[in-house]
Amino acid sequence: MLKGKPAKKYSQAGRLHSIIRLLETRRGLTLDELAEECDVDRRTIHRDLNAVEQAGYSLTAEWNEGKKVYSFLARSRNLPPITFTLPQLMSLYLLRSLGAHLAGTPFQAEIDELFKSIHSILPDRHAAHLERIARVSLPLLHGARDYSPSAPFVGDLQKALLQQYRIRLNYAKKGKDEIEDYEVDPYTLVFHKGGIYLLGNAHNRSGMRLFALERIRGVEVTRQRFEIPDSYQPEAHFSSAFGLVSDTPMKVRVRFSAGIAHAVRDRIWMPGQKIGSDVEGRVVVEFEAAGQMELVSWILSYGIHAEVLEPAELRKEVKRQVKEMREMYRGKAKTKQMTASNLLP
Repeated sequence: MLKGKPAKKYSQAGRLHSIIRLLETRRGLTLDELAEECDVDRRTIHRDLNAVEQAGYSLTAEWNEGKKVYSFLARSRNLPPITFTLPQLMSLYLLRSLGAHLAGTPFQAEIDELFKSIHSILPDRHAAHLERIARVSLPLLHGARDYSPSAPFVGDLQKALLQQYRIRLNYAKKGKDEIEDYEVDPYTLVFHKGGIYLLGNAHNRSGMRLFALERIRGVEVTRQRFEIPDSYQPEAHFSSAFGLVSDTPMKVRVRFSAGIAHAVRDRIWMPGQKIGSDVEGRVVVEFEAAGQMELVSWILSYGIHAEVLEPAELRKEVKRQVKEMREMYRGKAKTKQMTASNLLP
């Protein structure tokens, strides 16, 4: 037996009690520190941490100076009372309105509960102000996503994201009824144009993948933990993308008519963009971006007011789609003329 402090003869129940006490009273502990405190090996502590989570405690792990540190996600009894000014409440309600596209998900329900809690602690004299603040912002959404098929699985997805558990994901193929299976380390929720996406490392697809939340048909949380690489930066995954697609970047130059120049000039389309104008008041926007189909959609949204100057392949694709649209509408026009002529006596 080694000399020094006597060995601690913990049962598992005793160790769990000790681990909970240690994590509640300290800012965070590594596996090695917990193993030393409980006089067991790292593998035993890892099993104990899983048992602590199964008992209802929310654990989180983060890297600190090259070491993984475990702590409880929430320590409500240590939180001081929070007070808000009216401008701060206004900002909170603005954030709430911007999250309107979360409707149908547990996220929205939790936000509603949060604001009920805020309302419950406010003095009665602020009630009228609160009702007014709730109306200072109004979200108008077009083409909102239907999250009802995937809503039952979001709770498990939240747990996996917060506690870094690998998941088995059942995912509906785009435009088909087929279901694909993925084994994913969930990294980040991505919000884009009212849509919610999961960015994660898909092990059986060899790389990072993006999953639309409304197409998730099942989530199984495994007991296998994963570690996010130190080099991972979610924004870097989309740094060259005009939207969500990260393929080969291209140099893009688009000229906009003088009539909408003001609406184009005052916006940031891509980092590092260049905007110039000519004597006729037209505006030329230049930047590098990936995602041809998203670029085409953006350009076509301006109709005759936008012209692609380069690259040639992007100009060609816009021209092709315009031609097919023209043929489609001409075809409908001919059909209407034929139908009308058949009705004549």
